Amino acid sequence: MIEEIREIQKRFGIIGRERELEQALAVVRAGRHLLIEGPVGVGKTVIALAISNYLHKQVFRVDGDERYTEQKLTGWFDPPIVLKLGYVQEAFIPGPLTMAMQSGGVLFINELNRMPESVQNVLLPAMDEFKIEIPKIGSITAADGFVIIATQNPREFIATSPISEALRDRFELVTLGYQPEAEEIEILKLRTGIEDDNFARLVVRIVRATREHPEIRRGASIRAAISVALLAVQLGGDVEAVRKACRLALPTRIELREEARSQPTEVIDAIVDSLLKRAEGLDRITTPLEVKKKT
Repeated sequence: MIEEIREIQKRFGIIGRERELEQALAVVRAGRHLLIEGPVGVGKTVIALAISNYLHKQVFRVDGDERYTEQKLTGWFDPPIVLKLGYVQEAFIPGPLTMAMQSGGVLFINELNRMPESVQNVLLPAMDEFKIEIPKIGSITAADGFVIIATQNPREFIATSPISEALRDRFELVTLGYQPEAEEIEILKLRTGIEDDNFARLVVRIVRATREHPEIRRGASIRAAISVALLAVQLGGDVEAVRKACRLALPTRIELREEARSQPTEVIDAIVDSLLKRAEGLDRITTPLEVKKKT
């Protein structure tokens, strides 16, 4: 499986994550349903889609939110056709769950724990019996290969709620945390085209510091570092550009503790000041366009 993991990393631009890729690949190949859990921005969707595509599975995506309905998931009847022909097969428009089952594909649910519990419960018979009942249509039986891959943020994140014990019991769990500094630096360079090691290290360390600051409840991910890097390039590529970029990119990606006495920009400035004092070799940066011309 080691060679397969390397092939997935190469094909889909994944840095590290050998253990998680091995686990996810084993789960899907075994025909089991997969739940990937981790903070925002750690690559849950990247891994889910990489595994699905590597195994040549058709993906039907659903993005969870509190307004999603059971009918959107399973399917609905087209009113004009119903008026003309009645509740016939031709009037039925299948939803992503139905299409995934019929094709033996992957139902990919992004942020499962943002969905209403009533919608989550629709998944239970599909996961257990590989079958669902649709009124006026009858039974839909899943073709071979059908699986559900879902992602969710940890419970402490805003606008999430725990999925039911019954639903959780039907998933195999792969957890993602933040990656080591060296891997995050490589991700930043890969996603931005920036080759300056000192600059990449500085940006990554600023973002990593938000995860440990005493006034911050939820820190930023590598996604925030990518934004900081790209913004800093546009703002001039010097030390002051990094500060400006952090003020733009980080306030929306951190959450202060209730007892915090500082404003987000004050906390961000303090982190940047602390790390800039220790930064070495930060001059102007090579832009992604110039890097692209070199390669």
